[in-house]
Amino acid sequence: MSYVPISADSHITEPPNCYIDYIDPKYRDVAPSMKFVEGLGDIYVVNGMDNPIPMGLVAAAGLDPSELRVDGMRFDDLWKSGWDAKYRVADQEKDGVAAEIIYPTVGMVMCNHPDFEYKRACMKAYNRWLLDYCSEDRKRLIPLAQIAMGSIAEGMADLKEIKEQGFAGVMMPGNPAELDYDDPAYDPFWQLAIELELPLSFHILTSSSDGISGAPRGPRINAFQSIIRGCQDIMGMLIFSGVFERNPDLKICCVEADAGWVPHYMYRMDHAYKRHRFWMKGQELAKLPSEYFKENIYLTFQDDWVAFRMAEMMNTKRLMWANDFPHSDSTWPWSKEILAEHTSGLTEDQKKDILHDNVATLYKLAV
Repeated sequence: MSYVPISADSHITEPPNCYIDYIDPKYRDVAPSMKFVEGLGDIYVVNGMDNPIPMGLVAAAGLDPSELRVDGMRFDDLWKSGWDAKYRVADQEKDGVAAEIIYPTVGMVMCNHPDFEYKRACMKAYNRWLLDYCSEDRKRLIPLAQIAMGSIAEGMADLKEIKEQGFAGVMMPGNPAELDYDDPAYDPFWQLAIELELPLSFHILTSSSDGISGAPRGPRINAFQSIIRGCQDIMGMLIFSGVFERNPDLKICCVEADAGWVPHYMYRMDHAYKRHRFWMKGQELAKLPSEYFKENIYLTFQDDWVAFRMAEMMNTKRLMWANDFPHSDSTWPWSKEILAEHTSGLTEDQKKDILHDNVATLYKLAV
């Protein structure tokens, strides 16, 4: 290839000092912190959240499936490049990627914290730490900021600060404190994101309606199927409520929720709109729901074989491959081999778009 793939969704592993050293002094005594618990290993404890965050799966890239475990890991045993950027380029080279869009790990869980003032302080601390981390190589490490959305006005103030700090985009929480994202009151927020050229991302495990901690029907592994539901609900909500119709230049990323489901999802949205919008009181739209999906929503995915096979049923200018390093679902360090197989049915132009050009254009990257 004449280009090197870019990962549209990779992660860091928040180190023990991430929040304590970077948070507003007012919150330092209650900042999220890492503790060792016998039998559990190193865990992140977040004030105000009942369940701690074990470190077992957050840096399990490259392990054999039989070796994956939630508990018992020590921080020093995790991939160093997850928290020390001096090691990151070597791991990128090993996987054959030119750059990575960087998302949080503990911060994903933080999105569901009930105290929005505390959450905002933690996310600002994370943003400061991430800027330091990515300063090692801003061409290859592309930081996305976190935002709490305690109110629309607060969110707009944070967008302006995030742009001034030099972030490439923003990771949104699945559930805001004020109204919901379908309300027209959010239009000034969407317009500001457009004006500032900040793509907005909704990542799995950041909504109250998804996750694997609940009680599934049947074996626990069945809960894995629900992880993408939160993102699907948000995409449908934005489309059916006319958010994209009112804000046609808005760019939303649906992150790590796969993409193979999208052709059927678009069909089902169109069917619902054409057949049921009158009695279900749907928003009147100028175009079919699928048309907004194809234009305004970007999707990231790893080894989603179905997405590669069904690419032509979607907009290949909106598909973005990712390696999810260093999480347990990561394709690292086998991405080159996997992509050679999974993209074999695509044209060269489609490959270049999905593996490189789409993410480079969205985030204005010079790689």
